[in-house]
Amino acid sequence: MAQTEEIADTAGVSERSATRGWLGVVAVASATFTVVTSEMLPVGLLTPIGDALRVTEGTAGLTLTITGLVGALSAPLLTPLLGRFDRRTVLCALMVVLTAGNLIAAWAPNFAVMVVARVLVGIGMGGVWSIAAGLAVRLVPPKSIGPATSLVFSGIAVASVLGVPAGTYIGELADWRTAFVVIAALALVVLVALAALLPRLPAEQEVRLSGVMRLFGRPPVRTGLIVVALLVTGHFAAYTYVRPVLEEVSGASAGLIGTLLLVYGVAGVIGNFAAGAGAGRSPRATLLVISVVLAATVALVPVLGGSVLTAGVLLAVWGLSYGGVSVSTQTWLLAAASDAREAASSLFVGVFNGAIALGALVGGLAADGAGVSAVMWLGGALAAGALLATALGRAPDSGRL
Repeated sequence: MAQTEEIADTAGVSERSATRGWLGVVAVASATFTVVTSEMLPVGLLTPIGDALRVTEGTAGLTLTITGLVGALSAPLLTPLLGRFDRRTVLCALMVVLTAGNLIAAWAPNFAVMVVARVLVGIGMGGVWSIAAGLAVRLVPPKSIGPATSLVFSGIAVASVLGVPAGTYIGELADWRTAFVVIAALALVVLVALAALLPRLPAEQEVRLSGVMRLFGRPPVRTGLIVVALLVTGHFAAYTYVRPVLEEVSGASAGLIGTLLLVYGVAGVIGNFAAGAGAGRSPRATLLVISVVLAATVALVPVLGGSVLTAGVLLAVWGLSYGGVSVSTQTWLLAAASDAREAASSLFVGVFNGAIALGALVGGLAADGAGVSAVMWLGGALAAGALLATALGRAPDSGRL
């Protein structure tokens, strides 16, 4: 009888531990959603930000470039630098940095102050994203590692497709400064959740910068990073300026643009989970489909997007395809470096955010120099380059995490 009670008590403790672990995973996914939403928030607010700070839309697009560049540099540097510290403490500290960055952005009286704010957001975003990817394995039982890791990554993917329309709606209901205040408040809520729900997570394995860089020597890793760079640069060269494109090409009003971006976002969430299932079987095949659809759709916006209806259809297909980029490329890289997940994740975050910065930069140059329609053709061309890299490059032996 006593043995039966002991077994029941053990099972109860195990169940409570698993439940707490999943709550921790949800908190980490919320953190990744918050940091990536913070990064991308200016996309749907470029016009009012530019007007308020008295800069061109191309210059306003640098708010995304700066954050992406800082995130690209901070991810591979912060991972080794903070390797000795408890991961819960690190995540909470980074959320404080993120909160401060968003509040300063909301207050910014000029573009110089906005730059400082976006640097802080980049530090918080790069650090959280790179650390979060390797935490699921420490929070749930072995049989649940795959789904838990996918849930952490889904925070990034959902933010990539829903963060922009959410910011646009808030900007329309109030103003663009309110959008930054709202995301700062969300960061504070996530900070409390991380502190309450995560257990102590002391550093398990020292990550050296030299070890991170050595991963470039693996052909499947190198190919995966090239595909990431081309797809993300192409997407953000175009998507950063999607609002002025819709205003000029489709004649869409500000309120209607929010609706169109919401359609894009919903399609992107569907694309994320559909691509996740496909990438688990074959990351190469999944990325080939994504690259073809993305290249064609983006390039056709200036040609067929003259009406709001056709623009909406194109945005939905665009969202469906780009929604799968994050999970598919992450699956590729983690399969290519399953023995060095945290190092591979920091490289992924660095290249991904460097590509965001580069995309916003070259898109701004194209928009200011050749008109906003040119950014769509540029984005399509870069996605076509990703198609070639995926087809000709070395893929990992298995797409499974």
